[in-house]
Amino acid sequence: MNQGLIPSRYAKALYKFAVEKGKADRVYVLMKNLEAAFAAQPRLQEVMNNPYIAVDDKTRLLMTAAKAEKTDSCYVDFLKLLVENKRIDFSRGIAIAYLDIYREENNIYLVKLITAADLPQTEIDKLHDLVKRHLNGASMEFSRTVDPELIGGFVININSERLDASISNELKQLRLKLLSN
Repeated sequence: MNQGLIPSRYAKALYKFAVEKGKADRVYVLMKNLEAAFAAQPRLQEVMNNPYIAVDDKTRLLMTAAKAEKTDSCYVDFLKLLVENKRIDFSRGIAIAYLDIYREENNIYLVKLITAADLPQTEIDKLHDLVKRHLNGASMEFSRTVDPELIGGFVININSERLDASISNELKQLRLKLLSN
């Protein structure tokens, strides 16, 4: 996801710093937590953008959102850098960019399975194994959701690649084919 030049540069610097300190994996977990907090609480970005909220409060909020501890020196130093450079409002974009960099460097794919109904675990395992074979053994972060609007079938998103084997997609394709004739 393209978040702009500033978040990208800060994320690259943070990744390089974290790798040098041997903390890239821990920072990855913290950034996942931070992004999940922003996704769950959209008003968090409003707080980061608000000039009337004290920087110390914003920093504590970002520490809490990432579930970071005072011993997470890479993350603490990163927040200090953001404060010094008045870039704390870019924290979500930087987290997203860091996640992208980390996944690319470590050959990790985001895989999302969307089904029309809840499936038995054996079926989910079959789809999981199918995707794993497709990725030639690369690592993946696998998540699944249920969307009844699919009517039947499933959709698998692998990073920006999409396999749509849903009935709603088949009906849409049939409709388009009928309209073009």
